[in-house]
Amino acid sequence: MLAIDTALGTSVALGLDGKIFEAASDDALGHAERIGSLISRVLDDAGVGPEAVSAVVAGIGPGPFTGLRVGIAAAHAFALGRGVPLLPLQGHEAVALEVLDSGAASGVRVVQDARRRELFVTEYTGLDWAGVPVRSVDPHLVSRADYVSVQHEVWPERIPAARLVELAARRIAAGHGFEPDQPLYLRAPDVKQPGAPKRVST
Repeated sequence: MLAIDTALGTSVALGLDGKIFEAASDDALGHAERIGSLISRVLDDAGVGPEAVSAVVAGIGPGPFTGLRVGIAAAHAFALGRGVPLLPLQGHEAVALEVLDSGAASGVRVVQDARRRELFVTEYTGLDWAGVPVRSVDPHLVSRADYVSVQHEVWPERIPAARLVELAARRIAAGHGFEPDQPLYLRAPDVKQPGAPKRVST
């Protein structure tokens, strides 16, 4: 299973025979330049070719428009090229799994810089019987000026693709579904379609 996420830097992981191979870049702007080499690296580390991939996990955000779409497009392209299922998952769920699996807290709030003086925030109450984080508050935008910190919060430097692989495996084993195949931008992109030209009366 191959996982790809570009919501925070670029993170790629491959799960094979009980092992997970992961490669990442913290470059906030070089998603398109890094994604191909990172995929090649995890395949090389695992000693397999693309034909070994039986499913692709796509990190769907939340994240900024420019970065997030690169990973989603790469995941779609790989899944389509291989003819394998695409499994969309929220990146914050992978972050929550890392915290909750360690037993460090019974619940966790995931906070991510959304730029424009805003934050992406998601909350989880714990793990369900299958070891999947239970989301209590969906991803949403909060103004930095209005944000109130809590004890059990985590600000990830990147989305752990290895945890996306683990989440997908747990969801499949438990018969859980996956997220809709839609990116979580949570706001409109900066670039908009121009309106109709104004008529000039003479």
